[in-house]
Amino acid sequence: MASRQPASLTVLGGARTVTGSRYLLEARGRRVLVDCGIFQGLKELRERNWAPFPVDPSSLDAVVVTHAHLDHGGYLPRLVSLGFDGPVYCTADTAALMGVVLPDSGRLHEEGAEFSNRIGSSKHRPALPLYTEHEAFASLRCLEPVDFGETFEIADAFRFRLDVAGHILGSATAFCELPNGISVRFSGDLGRPNHPVLREADPVGEADFILVESTYGDRSHNPEDPAERLAALVGRTVDRGGVLVIPAFAVDRTEVLLYHLARLAQAGRLPRVPVFVDSPMALAALRLYRTAIAEGRADIRPELRGDGSLFEVPLLEENETPDGSKRISRRTESAIVIAGSGMATGGRVTHHLEQFLPNSRNAVALVGFQAAGTRGRSLLDGADVLKMHGKYIPVRAEVCDLPGFSVHADRNELLTWLGTAERAPETVLVVHGEESAAESMRRAVTKELGWTAVAPSVGERFSLRRG
Repeated sequence: MASRQPASLTVLGGARTVTGSRYLLEARGRRVLVDCGIFQGLKELRERNWAPFPVDPSSLDAVVVTHAHLDHGGYLPRLVSLGFDGPVYCTADTAALMGVVLPDSGRLHEEGAEFSNRIGSSKHRPALPLYTEHEAFASLRCLEPVDFGETFEIADAFRFRLDVAGHILGSATAFCELPNGISVRFSGDLGRPNHPVLREADPVGEADFILVESTYGDRSHNPEDPAERLAALVGRTVDRGGVLVIPAFAVDRTEVLLYHLARLAQAGRLPRVPVFVDSPMALAALRLYRTAIAEGRADIRPELRGDGSLFEVPLLEENETPDGSKRISRRTESAIVIAGSGMATGGRVTHHLEQFLPNSRNAVALVGFQAAGTRGRSLLDGADVLKMHGKYIPVRAEVCDLPGFSVHADRNELLTWLGTAERAPETVLVVHGEESAAESMRRAVTKELGWTAVAPSVGERFSLRRG
């Protein structure tokens, strides 16, 4: 018998922080989790990954993932290891990217645990990975790709549709209709209208409740062309014989950087120095982007479909191997090095930073959001020393913030997207932003749109009904 409990939404993560997006829908006694992100950044946030999941994972009928970034889908292997065995709906390109991102994440968790055990830096004996590479591969069997605009039903209680979000390849907003006639729109992460490769997000349309991200809910991006500042930074770094290190998210940020470097080269404004992409995951994602462009995916800008020259940078070197990465770190001549991770929390970029930060000839470009508690945030805040691999590294290199390369919508762009709703919603839930950003966005929605808006806390439950 169907439950008489009213339909509800419970915020399990992605509230007053930019990580761990998880939203639980319940109706007719059935359950769907929208996004299952991992918590990153501050230790107190990372420890939430180890907390018991608030509901029995085996009680979930399905998971819907908006896109392949770890803060939206990176908890899936853990969820499966805890007993979830249902379908995970996402777009085809999100599924392909998760096939790259999740095993890499599992491998990094294993390496992190092994390193902690080797140097004795963990209070746990032994330190364990949140999940393994094998568990990550195993979780991929749950993925059920759907097309943009396709309606699919879950457990006779939810009707979903994924629409273009324009944030990364395959990224979607999720629209859900409940049995009581209530509709909910989840923004996931929204891209910018001027993304060089992806088309802008589809309209909100009809929705009684809207969950909107607020990563940049308290600011507007600089209207200046970020490629201009990048060109200037490359020029002065090369002039002093230095190396430019760019911590970059493997999915999309690397592609956006290569796009702009290619345009600068075509205009004769890029010095002839090697450009290294030092990340197997970024290179795997780059192959998927090239395929998507060649095949004309629905979220690729129409005018770019079939264009094979978008990422053609002179002297581009794509490095897969650890030995190649070590050779890059030993360079004494100018180069541009693009490596993960985007917030310098791990991966090959930490080894490059360890090598190049102490020399004032070199430079670091921060090209994305830097969450609290990450090395990237420390650099952004002016740290003169960073701890990496058990030792402290002096920061003498130039550090340049280039937020214009972000593929997150800013406050005005978020408000513009909300304004595409066909009518005023019952409530807007402002999520996926640090507390100050979420609160600033909440006030903007209330003041500029005249709508009821809240910035929920983790564990807050909302009854989904009108009035």
